[in-house]
Amino acid sequence: MHSRSLCGGTPFLMTINRNSRSFAHFLAAFIVCIWGVTFVNTKCLIRAGLGVNEIFLLRFSIAYVCITLWSVFKGKFRLWADSLKDEIYFVLLGISGGSLYFSTENMAVGHTMVNNVSFIICTAPVMTIFLARVFTRSVTITKRLLCGTFIALLGVAIVIFNGHFVLQLNPLGDFLALTAAFCWAIYSLLIKKVSGRYSSLFLTRKVFIYGVLTILPVFIFQGWQFPLSGFSQPIVWANLLFLGFVASFLCFLLWSWVISRIGALKTSNYIYLNPVTTVVASAVVLDEPMTFLSVVGSLLILIGVYLANSRRIES
Repeated sequence: MHSRSLCGGTPFLMTINRNSRSFAHFLAAFIVCIWGVTFVNTKCLIRAGLGVNEIFLLRFSIAYVCITLWSVFKGKFRLWADSLKDEIYFVLLGISGGSLYFSTENMAVGHTMVNNVSFIICTAPVMTIFLARVFTRSVTITKRLLCGTFIALLGVAIVIFNGHFVLQLNPLGDFLALTAAFCWAIYSLLIKKVSGRYSSLFLTRKVFIYGVLTILPVFIFQGWQFPLSGFSQPIVWANLLFLGFVASFLCFLLWSWVISRIGALKTSNYIYLNPVTTVVASAVVLDEPMTFLSVVGSLLILIGVYLANSRRIES
């Protein structure tokens, strides 16, 4: 037993595994912090004249070029999955985590209040838990997880509504936002199906290409509106590079790895941190002040995420 420990036996491997999982939790929080900032980047691009679907297409196209070049450089480029079934999974991932998710989210903003959209999107982890419970018998939902989820959701409401608890309902806009949240929940569960058999590099590249391909039909009906001369503006290309290279290429790649390490349920709970960084980024970039309620809500989100992830959940 002693020699096994010295030579890298079970205790040593368990330590590595624990450290790897701890790093995965840290990485999940960091990624969501970056995604929280992207609302500000997108708003800057919309102000510059880009349409919401144009932003998505450019964002995912940049990400796809980056990840393809990286795959070739690493000598790990491959075109197809191992089976047609898996290829269909990747198409669904490209739709649920790409084209349909971003399209419904952005369209929702145009039909209802941004507060409504933000709050509804943050119900994605709850939907993930519900879907996992219905379709995955091995999933165990603990009281601690439910309690943490409720506290985090309460914090999200406080941060977003910021003391103004007047929810103005718009059936179409709220339905689109609910669809976006549902799409992300499906994405979180589907990616777990293939993450154990494919590398994060291959998986993420497939999500990008199918996201791009499935958004192209939209332009048949609406066309491209943004003029080419507009790309000379620093605010346009700088924000696009951040969205494409950092928020998409790097973050989606790392997110796939995180899910493979700690599971879809625990990973999805970090989505609750999104409003925290959005509020901070808005205060810094858009001069929207942080209030006392924003701070209280942010603390509740952090406490809720900690509770929801502090015990092992099979996912």
